[in-house]
Amino acid sequence: MNILGLNAYHGDVAAALVRDGQLVAAVEEERFRRIKHVAGFPHHAIAVCLEMGGIAASDVDVFAVSRDPRAHLWRKALFLLKNRPKGTVASRARNLASLRALPATMAKSLNLDEAVVRQRTRFVEHHPAHLASAAFVSPFDEAAVCAIDGFGDFVSTSWGRVAGLRLSVEGRVFFPHSLGLLYLAITQYLGFPNYGDEFKVMGLAPYGEPGFVREIESLVQLNDDGRFELDLSYFRHWSEGVQMTWEDGAPTLGAVFTPKLESLLGPARRREDPLEAKHEAIAASLQVAFERAALHVLRHVQKSTGSTRLCFAGGCAMNSVANGKIREQTGFRELFIQPAAGDNGTALGAAFYACHQMSGRHRGFVMEHSYVGRRYADKDIQNATQKFLVRIQTSAVRCEDICRETAKLLAEQRVIGWFQGASEFGPRALGNRSLLADPRKAEMKDILNKRVKHRQAFRPFAPIVLAERAKEVFEGEEDSPFMLIAKRVRPEWRDRIPAVVHVDGTPRVQTVREQTNPVLYRLLREFEALTGVPVLINTSFNVKGEPIVETPRDAMICFLTTGIDNLILQDTLISKNALHKIVGPLVGVYTDVAAMVMASMRA
Repeated sequence: MNILGLNAYHGDVAAALVRDGQLVAAVEEERFRRIKHVAGFPHHAIAVCLEMGGIAASDVDVFAVSRDPRAHLWRKALFLLKNRPKGTVASRARNLASLRALPATMAKSLNLDEAVVRQRTRFVEHHPAHLASAAFVSPFDEAAVCAIDGFGDFVSTSWGRVAGLRLSVEGRVFFPHSLGLLYLAITQYLGFPNYGDEFKVMGLAPYGEPGFVREIESLVQLNDDGRFELDLSYFRHWSEGVQMTWEDGAPTLGAVFTPKLESLLGPARRREDPLEAKHEAIAASLQVAFERAALHVLRHVQKSTGSTRLCFAGGCAMNSVANGKIREQTGFRELFIQPAAGDNGTALGAAFYACHQMSGRHRGFVMEHSYVGRRYADKDIQNATQKFLVRIQTSAVRCEDICRETAKLLAEQRVIGWFQGASEFGPRALGNRSLLADPRKAEMKDILNKRVKHRQAFRPFAPIVLAERAKEVFEGEEDSPFMLIAKRVRPEWRDRIPAVVHVDGTPRVQTVREQTNPVLYRLLREFEALTGVPVLINTSFNVKGEPIVETPRDAMICFLTTGIDNLILQDTLISKNALHKIVGPLVGVYTDVAAMVMASMRA
């Protein structure tokens, strides 16, 4: 049975193909559209999943969509009658119309009969899709499950348990109360207005002293049953409505906070204003308040289920700092978060939810790695290199031992674009579409920002480490294969890897095992043999404002328009000539010029 899971008409649209209980492919539309967090219909993602599965659209038995327009209708109707929100009704109505028209859209896109597609379409409520995305791909046969996010199908938080094929939801927090909205409101207040900017505030938080915790905690009341309520006088999403766009482009959200928040915290920062100590303090206070609220929910989930295992999902499960405190501050001892815990992962969850609900097949898949995207053949690499070698003088050579050669370059403090195997599913570059660098010098962080990333200086860079050496370098017992847990660097290692030590002494760690990524594992071993350090800097292979590179062509363009020193495409080592070592970084500095160059190269 072929089941195609979809996240559509929301942020981070994606598709996932599950066949007979096994994951065949999972990809995000943004990698192909080259628009971060792109919303709308995932045309390209669907096509790639079908291609990877070797099937035609007509071979899909179920189209599982991670939204259900019929969910909680009586609650929605009661809320509308009671509150009569100004702008939300029309905005939500447009979004629901797109969802209801989804079978027709799919039929047209895939050249299928609409009646057939409609018959094969199954709408899976948003939060059960979140829960399934973690529960049904985890190594646990029985566990507690929890999802915390903004909103989906009128729910912001849900929890329950999984036992074999049975997924039960035992508690929910409904619209308009949401920890995701709390974090979003303060993120916007701090002058970060773009969809998905919350991670910037998480990176800023360690620079401040949490002097506004009482004020921010006054925005949310924690109840005895694990639930919570927002003080809605500080939020406009429930009464005045929020302008949202979820169609064919980057999603946008209007301001979700009211002027009362500025009465509490002072004037909001404009995005062009400098960051001051007060902003750092508010970010720090938000993180403290969020952690207390999220851990409050999780403690209740643990006590109510009695489980010491947790499958965690939702956009708030991407908060690696909070995740690092779950074991020490709740009764959970084992934690599983899949790499696309946000809305992109609901495509995965909807597919597995439908699979197990319909087939009754025993669970036989565990998501041990995120490399479930498209692979590229040698001819794709040759086409990319030959096209640009004609225009620009570079050298490209095949290496018999690419890991050893790359380790030597890294030890010389070169910035490496690293392109291997299948692309990752989720927002993290986990070693197949990565920028790699030496962590032994603190200035490497500034070098990466100046040459390639051009992002805020307060944002940290993450380390990758050999899994068997992780406990020697970092505190904590658990593996972190998806870079979703912040760990404290042991004191004796802080001066040895300063480029990945954040101001609070923690980085967001990725542990690497040979069985899941043998090439990256070998590279780490070679680097350790040269330097005695089993750690590298790993950040996403992209420039500011762009998604992670997907194709060899994307990688070549990023390489040629930034200050990346060398590009590794599978076993091909590409170097710049002397002229481009000068010109590349200059082009990268002027991002508008770089964008035009990239556009012309893609033409």
